[in-house]
Amino acid sequence: MKTAFFRFYEELNDFLPECKRKKQFTHFFTGQPSVKDMIESLGVPHTEVDLILVNGKSVNFSYKVKDKDIISVYPEFESIDISSIQKLRPKPLRKPKFICDVHLGKLARNMRMLGYDVFYNNSLKDNEIVEISKKEKRTILTRDLGILKRSDVTRGYFVRENNPKKQIIEVIIRFDLLNLMKPLTLCLECGSKLKKIAKEKIINIVPEKVKQTQNNFFICTNCNQLFWEGTHFKKMNEFIKTIKQLANKVNSLYC
Repeated sequence: MKTAFFRFYEELNDFLPECKRKKQFTHFFTGQPSVKDMIESLGVPHTEVDLILVNGKSVNFSYKVKDKDIISVYPEFESIDISSIQKLRPKPLRKPKFICDVHLGKLARNMRMLGYDVFYNNSLKDNEIVEISKKEKRTILTRDLGILKRSDVTRGYFVRENNPKKQIIEVIIRFDLLNLMKPLTLCLECGSKLKKIAKEKIINIVPEKVKQTQNNFFICTNCNQLFWEGTHFKKMNEFIKTIKQLANKVNSLYC
């Protein structure tokens, strides 16, 4: 029987039993498992990991764990450039793009409202989500640990919160998105960019009341969905204001 000494940092502890959180613990093993397989056997999806140090040196997922190895495992460093020591990916994620699974429709819509690039379709199967993630280099946001443990998934995050408002705060803080916020610039339906359109071009397809009260109109460059500054616009602005305040408040706790 061989032994390895593990220490997981920050939110990676969420996946561990209480007795192993925030401290070094001993793990017994046989054979020559990879560090990736061993980390996942302990309950932590490899997509949550961005840096592994074995005896003080950075290794990749294929590293074969040896007897008496001291292993430190860190979460993704989205806001800190660790490219000089990080061995798991070509480079840390710098231009965040996301894809939400079928259970996170409200989160996807809220993220689009704030201007974040999010792919969402409630009919997607897990295999399709993974393929889109790989092809478009999108981070999978999910409440399903199973999809994050797939060997072909390299970018993913397990959303801890259940409440949609808390979820958006969690994602903003986790991926350091506060300064990347561009509210009301993307279509809520498909996530494509909006552009302003002259009133006279759409005057015949909007309700009479809207014609009389609104002058600013926007159209999706992909699905042609129309938007204007009605009562829903005011509600969205209030929501955005609340999210900014909460995100700033939570963010200040980490500074």
